[in-house]
Amino acid sequence: MSDQPRRPRRPAKPYRRPKKDPVRILAFEALRAVDERDAYANLVLPPLLRKARENGDFEARDAALATELVYGTLRRQGTYDAIVAACVDRPLREVDPPVLDVLNLGAHQLLGTRIPTHAAVSATVELARVVLGDGRAKFVNAVLRKIAQDDLDGWLERVAPPYDEDPEDHLAVVHSHPRWVVSALWDSLGGGRAGVEELLRADNERPEVTLVARPGRATTTELLDEEAAVAGRWSPYAVRLTEGGEPGAITAVAEGRAGVQDEGSQLVALALANAPVEGPDRMWLDGCAGPGGKAALLGALAAERGAVLLASEKQPHRAGLVAKALAGNPGPYQVVAADGTRPPWRPGSFDRVLVDVPCTGLGALRRRPEARWRRRPEDLDGFAPLQRGLLRTALESVRVGGVVGYATCSPHLAETRAVVADLLKQFPDADLLDARPLLPGVPDLGEGPDVQLWPHLHGTDAMYLALIRRTG
Repeated sequence: MSDQPRRPRRPAKPYRRPKKDPVRILAFEALRAVDERDAYANLVLPPLLRKARENGDFEARDAALATELVYGTLRRQGTYDAIVAACVDRPLREVDPPVLDVLNLGAHQLLGTRIPTHAAVSATVELARVVLGDGRAKFVNAVLRKIAQDDLDGWLERVAPPYDEDPEDHLAVVHSHPRWVVSALWDSLGGGRAGVEELLRADNERPEVTLVARPGRATTTELLDEEAAVAGRWSPYAVRLTEGGEPGAITAVAEGRAGVQDEGSQLVALALANAPVEGPDRMWLDGCAGPGGKAALLGALAAERGAVLLASEKQPHRAGLVAKALAGNPGPYQVVAADGTRPPWRPGSFDRVLVDVPCTGLGALRRRPEARWRRRPEDLDGFAPLQRGLLRTALESVRVGGVVGYATCSPHLAETRAVVADLLKQFPDADLLDARPLLPGVPDLGEGPDVQLWPHLHGTDAMYLALIRRTG
């Protein structure tokens, strides 16, 4: 037995409750909604921010940080997944999704923001303690400390395959897009590495909020009085809010006289409205009208010319959104809930027809970054029959001498030129019009006669438009 006196035990540290950070908790809740409910961040985030402001938890800068954390994490998810995978001792699929969301939030703060390293790690570990528990917070802490040992460029050199060995996989990791999306965008864009890298980078940039002044109801002059508002690049009705903000707080938007609408969508509607038709110009159709942005612009343009717009949308709740967007239109219009492939109207009833068909949405990845991870190549097969059916009905619905606009917010060739080419084979009495002159001042429109817009070239969503005239 030792005569040495025993050392007194150190008293156990009292348990410290984790600090609740409203900004990061909200960002985590938004990411979980996107993952668990297939929700879209642009729909989930605004009500969460509104509730936080009403509760007094948030200031303007808090809302800006929460927005950056959510969208930044979603945009760079593929890159962060690859980095996290290099820092854990198990396959990434075995990491619980809530844990991976916290890790990616931390990775974004470390590698994609100016938040100091210590603050990024400690704040994320505190978040993990709140939403995951102390045990898993230790795992989060260990992984984030590994990530913090290098910057983003250093990590990309380690986790991305060399470009010379696998160009598409290299671009997929570096620019955080699924490989199949990189391949599809590259095929549609054409050209070499520089162009596709500019496009992929543009997909990862925060888009400006763009407003449309609906003709006869609002003016761009009125909207330009708003803070940090500048004129649109191409559409005479567009105004850009260079610092974001809350469009719903703008009087003209709240009253429905103006709306939020990407400039590419405005150009599609304007091109159809200005396409030359032979004969009368009295009846217009928006055959896929939900949620109503293009219908509201077309309705206002039709009213100026004494024409009537029929807006058709299959889903009743979306038809309700169309009716709301058109409410107060200065001219006559009608909204119907109808299947555009089995329409209630007679063939040859319209002078102008627009079908902005359902698609994969690969042209709007700036606004819906989660869509790139949600879509699969097989989705193209699901949309193909509907897209062809809607264009077929549109061509049947327009009279001889009238014009159809086929539009989609996807640049994928299977959803654009392939659809148009297939239908033109079935309608020998239909010809493509050159759409480029109907987008005056817009550069880099290619060889035509159809038009593909691009985020990196035009600052718009990647909208596609083909104009087709019935001739026989």
